[in-house]
Parts: sequence; C-alpha cells; structure tokens
Amino acid sequence: MKDTPIKRHLIDQTISEFQIVDFSKATIREVKAIAAKAEAASGVEFIKMEMGVPGLPASAVGVKAEIEALQNGIASLYPDINGLPELKQEASRFIKAFINVDLKAEGCVPVTGSMQGTFASFLTCSQCNEEKDTILFIDPGFPVQKQQLLVMGQKYETFDVYDYRGEKLQAKLESYLQKGNISAIIYSNPNNPSWICLNDEELRIIGQLATRYDVIVLEDLAYFAMDFRENLSTPFEAPYQPTVAHYTDNYILLISGSKAFSYAGQRIGVSCISDKLYHRSYPGLTKRYGGGTFGTVFIHRVLYALSSGTSHSAQFAMAAMLKAANDGEYNFLDEVKVYGERAHRLKEIFLRHGFHLVYDNDLGKPIADGFYFTIGYPGMTSGELAKELMYYGVSAISLVTTGSHQEGLRACTSFIGEHQYAELDRRMSLFAENHPLK
Repeated sequence: MKDTPIKRHLIDQTISEFQIVDFSKATIREVKAIAAKAEAASGVEFIKMEMGVPGLPASAVGVKAEIEALQNGIASLYPDINGLPELKQEASRFIKAFINVDLKAEGCVPVTGSMQGTFASFLTCSQCNEEKDTILFIDPGFPVQKQQLLVMGQKYETFDVYDYRGEKLQAKLESYLQKGNISAIIYSNPNNPSWICLNDEELRIIGQLATRYDVIVLEDLAYFAMDFRENLSTPFEAPYQPTVAHYTDNYILLISGSKAFSYAGQRIGVSCISDKLYHRSYPGLTKRYGGGTFGTVFIHRVLYALSSGTSHSAQFAMAAMLKAANDGEYNFLDEVKVYGERAHRLKEIFLRHGFHLVYDNDLGKPIADGFYFTIGYPGMTSGELAKELMYYGVSAISLVTTGSHQEGLRACTSFIGEHQYAELDRRMSLFAENHPLK
C-alpha cells in the first residue's frame, strides 16, 4: 500500500486525543476540529466537506440594508418581539411568490436563524397535548435538530425514508402516527444530506395524515428552491417550491437566510405559522400558560424566553432581500447555482474512482446537483470510510449521524476551491489504488 498524503499515526493520534471510540458517530464539529489539527500538524491542506456552511459572499442587498439600519441607530432599540412589520409583510409575499400559498403576515415570525425556529417549534409543539410527547423525523436529516431535543429532554422517533419513497411513505408514516404520541413531523426539502426532494404525492401523504392524526408538520426549507433541476426563481409564476402547505393547515414553514441568501453569519430566518394553526388553542398550552393560541405562545412565551427577539438590524437585511426577490429585482438562486456546479464536478471525480452515490435517484430521476451529496465505497462502513478518507486529507461526516441506515458519507460542496478538484482527483486515484475493488 502506498503512503497516504497524511501519516496514519497523525490522524489516529488526533482522533484518540478527542476520545472518539466510534468514528461513525463523530459530530460535524469534531470532524472539523480533527481535520484542522491534522492540517496544521502535517502542513497538508484538507479538502473540507464536513461543514454545511455557505461558502459564497453574503447578499449585497441584505448587507446594504443592514448597514443603513445600523447607521440610523437601530442597534440601540429592542426589536418588537413580533418582528419588524416590513419583514413580516415581505415574508408573507415571498411565500405567495415562490410557494403559491396564502399566509398572513402575523404568522411570519423572525427568528435567530432556523435553528432557533426549530427549537421554538419543538418546544411549542411538544406542549400542546400531554399525550403527544414525541417528535417524528423523516430522515436522513440535520443532526443538530436531534441534539436540540436531547438538550430539552424531549423524545423523538425516526425512520430512514430511503426505502419508503412515493406511495410506500403512507403505511410507514401511519405506523408511527397511529400510536397517538407524535406531536410533530419534521423533514427538510431539499433534503440535508441526501438532496432528495419530496414530491407532491409524498407531501400530500404527509399533509393528509397530519390532518387525520392532528400533528403539526415542520417543513425545513433551509435550501429553499435549490432543486436546480427546475427553475423555481421567478416570483408569482410556476413552477413553485413544493410544500406540504397545500395539503394541511397544520404546518410551520422554516425559511432561512443562511443558504439561499448566504446570510448565515447574522443568524436570521423566519418561522411561518399557518393562519389556522396560529389562532388555534390547545389544552396543554392553556394549562401551562393560562391561555393563548399556538402563535401567541410561540412568540410571546417561547421566543421571548429564548432571546427576547431577533437581531434588529438583521431583520432589515432579511426584509430587503425578500422584497428584492418578490419584486423580481434579485434572483437569489443565480448566486447559489455554483453549489450545483461544484457537486457535478465532485461527483464525477468520486464516481470515476470507484465510489458510488448512496442516495442516487429521486423516484427514478437522477438526484439533483446541489449543496450536498452522499457517497459510499464498496466494502466499507460509514465509520471506516470517514476515517480512511481523513488519511487522504478529505473530511466528511458519516451518514449514521444523520439518521440514515445506509453506509456512506455526507459531502458538502460549499468550501471547495477551484484548485482542489485536481488535488482531489489525485488523492482519490491513490485511494482507489490502495483499496482495489474485488
């Protein structure tokens, strides 16, 4: 076996220092920290694909609006806990323009990034009905959302959607909901990490079952309209971003400024609560808080306790970005299409050297090129492949941490530099030579 770009003992020693027994369960931050330490010690640049962090400049529209707001003295004022009126209105318009759903501005609530939106949603949903104490994940998914539930001591269940696409989803989903303990269902669309996109048939199944069993759907739209197989970027014109909101009134749409607008650093998003859910009362909320509806409890009890509002200046930025998109003056998807182009090039390199795509098709169609993709190598488990690639200066996270039952890794395209494609090709050629396929 030829020597690897980074000495094996260096990686092994670093992993040992972090006291990680099973590398398949290493978190995103642990993989990042190990890669950084090994890179510094070896002097060999890592090809980093573990972090799902935007790698593009922030939207100039947002930056300009936020600077103007700061210069006008907005930093000295607490934001209204309900949110900046202009942002709420533009979020409502954005949902109509790009999803084709009517949702009043009152239910569009600024949050400190979608991470806070999911945390607040989990808390509120789990308090509605004492008998419904469990969140259901349609996995694979964002690992940190399960960490949020661990932090708050909430129960969750999960299943890997890999074998339950299309009409198969109905029976699988209903097998959980008929137990009567599920308060909410969460999934991402496009999906982190597989980049599969639930279609209208699947969303109809989720929506109808949510209504039948009275559970709330949390639709994580962190990668809003980033299914680049269709042009979803023209406001108020089809095709639109698919959504469960067409099939149930029990939903919260989680819209993030981080990826589609590359505005991750300011921690800004909008949680959009359906009109009917916003005004609904629940016995659990009445018992706990003495009254209030789902929407008012979400804002005036939960969000107020978490952060007393969302960064005032960042709300001006988000409002400006949404308005420009709604008015057709700013095609936000044009700026992020580069992720799809990177994924196409990276997949080609891995596939040429014996790797395969784990989630390789979307109900018979090729998987979209986007922010993430998933790779496996014959004969290797998730943990083995993740660790082995570290010796070649390539870092990615195991699918185990995403709730997937498949063997492989999640790779993110956001930090790939132009000079790294040729280097990745060289390293994967060496990898294939050292791991010949039988």
